[in-house]
Amino acid sequence: MCGILAIIGKKVVLEKAKELSNRMSHRGPNEHDVYVTEKGHILAHERLSIIDLHTGKQPIQGCDTAYMVHNGEIYNHVELRATDLKNHVFRTKSDSEVIVHLYEKYGDEFLTKLDGVFAFVVIDGDDFIAGRDPIGVKPLYYGKDISGNMYFASEMKAIADQCVTFAAFPPGHYYTPKTGFVQYYKPDWFDYKVATEELDLKLIRETLIKAIKKRLMTDVPLGALLSGGLDSSLTVAIASRLLKEQGKKLHSFSIGLTKNSPDLIAAQEVADFLGTIHHAITFTVDEGLEIIDKLIWHLETYDVTSIRASTPMYIMSKQITNLGIKVVLSGEGADEMLGGYLYFNNAPSATAFQKETIRRMQLLSTSDCLRADKSTMAHGLEARVPFLDKEFVSIIMKIKPEEKQPKSYDGIEKYILRKAFDTKDNPFLPDRILWRQKEQFSDGVGYSWIDTLIKYCASHISSADMNMAHIKYPHNTPSTKEAYYMREIFNKHFPEKDAAKTVLKWIPKWQKNTDPSGRANKNHIKATVNIAIEKTII
Repeated sequence: MCGILAIIGKKVVLEKAKELSNRMSHRGPNEHDVYVTEKGHILAHERLSIIDLHTGKQPIQGCDTAYMVHNGEIYNHVELRATDLKNHVFRTKSDSEVIVHLYEKYGDEFLTKLDGVFAFVVIDGDDFIAGRDPIGVKPLYYGKDISGNMYFASEMKAIADQCVTFAAFPPGHYYTPKTGFVQYYKPDWFDYKVATEELDLKLIRETLIKAIKKRLMTDVPLGALLSGGLDSSLTVAIASRLLKEQGKKLHSFSIGLTKNSPDLIAAQEVADFLGTIHHAITFTVDEGLEIIDKLIWHLETYDVTSIRASTPMYIMSKQITNLGIKVVLSGEGADEMLGGYLYFNNAPSATAFQKETIRRMQLLSTSDCLRADKSTMAHGLEARVPFLDKEFVSIIMKIKPEEKQPKSYDGIEKYILRKAFDTKDNPFLPDRILWRQKEQFSDGVGYSWIDTLIKYCASHISSADMNMAHIKYPHNTPSTKEAYYMREIFNKHFPEKDAAKTVLKWIPKWQKNTDPSGRANKNHIKATVNIAIEKTII
């Protein structure tokens, strides 16, 4: 994982390019490099070395005139070297190098051969191609400056003040100057009508295990985030089994406000059951409040849900890297594809349920993927998300929605995932964890985190501010004082008009209170449905 910057044009000063790339140095603390091509274009790279620690420095040159920078992991790079690229001469052992050689062999339409997560730019003379992985696990932004130079960067902060227009690069697309944007990832499950497959619990179990196994690929220490919820607990259970076969133990990490936080209690039960090397981290509400400003600069969003959940993740990531861990597994994606959020209980029909899972999956790059990447990479930590494996996603998204709906199982969300790993003879998890109700991460660290955050923000924003919110912020107008407070900080760091447009707000459907906390849903075991009900007074 890394930070990349590409500037296609001939009026950019090299020292300026270095300064722009350095804004993302937190993403790549191990190596830094800038290269100017023969045509005058610039590629810069901030490297977090995970695969091929010694020869994987970027930009990487192809066999001739092509050069590439890449952020991500290509999990099938060994297979590609042995098949499609068996006649190529490789300069490194890095997984990234297969990208430039696939481009040299196949041209623009090679991205479907990649199994992994990625944001990359290949420059070949005056030609170039930029691409982003199917779901948008890895961030990428693009823009143009006043001279017509084109910019691509892993984070918006590297280009926002340089470009007159910029935006988030769409997931599942590539871009060339000849074709413009081309959508290469168009799975059949984008159409809700294809969700007709019968339930196969064994296939679900085996495919998720396979997805986690490929994500153990690393040349550095690896750990896993463990909230004690279903998704992270299953990830840790599977990974610890696979590593045990190699004679290794998995490090697991959880965080909460106190030792009695819901997540810390559940995570410790999982760790004890599995025998992981467990690290329970605590933080105070004041510590969380102190980092909000810096966190929003890292996240590049004003979405309340993302900020609430990213705060403990950001704090935990710093402590993980202090222990020498550079890669962690994380459970993002399961709730979107399986309808795990409590508001899915209220879906009016199976069709509406399926359409909402598709919508949430298509927006992951603006929410959970953004949070998982930027809150960890702020400290040079790579988060891998096995639930977003292409094969696993395809299997889940094509199952009949009736099989996934909580109302089919007395309100139990993600029932089929739980049942797939309900192996009594060789249990993956304790029953209490396997069947634990969904607890959103920002709630599970301790309910007082969100409650105090709401009050803190309200104390800094006046009713007069809220009355004028629609004038000051006509795009995504803040509807609560908490949202207004976050927007003020975002606007301080990213005042450009296009910056606000890169953000999509996470809003639950089918419930009266649209606060993103799980406790705002009446189905929560400890529902507090009046949470953050204050709205804009116009």
